Amino acid sequence: MINYYSDRIITAADLSLVFESSGIKRPYQDFARLDKMIEHADLIISAWDGSKLVGIARCLTDYVYCCYLSDLAVNRDYQRLGIGKQLVEHVRAALGPSVSLVLLSAPTATEYYPRIGFTKTDKCFLIPRES
Repeated sequence: MINYYSDRIITAADLSLVFESSGIKRPYQDFARLDKMIEHADLIISAWDGSKLVGIARCLTDYVYCCYLSDLAVNRDYQRLGIGKQLVEHVRAALGPSVSLVLLSAPTATEYYPRIGFTKTDKCFLIPRES
């Protein structure tokens, strides 16, 4: 049974394992950077199978207008079980109906997001990170 939390402590090691096992492109070997990613997130919803972190939604938000869903990752062994959708639903419940949810999709995930309620748009602009 998968349990969802907004207040459970997540370590860089936990996050590293989820990023690596999900296939998401993140700096999963850079624990110092992962620590900062956890520390500076405004909202984190995590999915756990017992003591094992199996999914995460990491967000930056003002809680009143807009939320950037920076990471949505689910361990490959747990994908296709509705965990990603549940993580997004928990994020939306925490934010309320007046907050829009925005994300940048990996090319391999563009077909997934419309299935869980996102609308595709061509209005995004990006200055990519240099490292």
